[in-house]
Amino acid sequence: MKENQKSGTEKKRSSNLMLPILLALSLGLAPFTPEPHIWGKLKWVIGGASGMQPMDYFDLLLHGAPWVYLVVVLVKHFKKP
Repeated sequence: MKENQKSGTEKKRSSNLMLPILLALSLGLAPFTPEPHIWGKLKWVIGGASGMQPMDYFDLLLHGAPWVYLVVVLVKHFKKP
């Protein structure tokens, strides 16, 4: 009986990963061309962030939030219960 409960728990835990992965790959990378938006913003910040406006930081926050959410969910997923 405990085996069935464990497999059900594992299914639930793996299904909990689908939303953060979907968000990170869609909203976190959009727009996709010419390069993912978050990648361009990160390069800009690493390069010194000269000329960044408050809107650019807000944009970085919005495109980075799905990735932070994914990392938090992955840490909880792989942390032993």
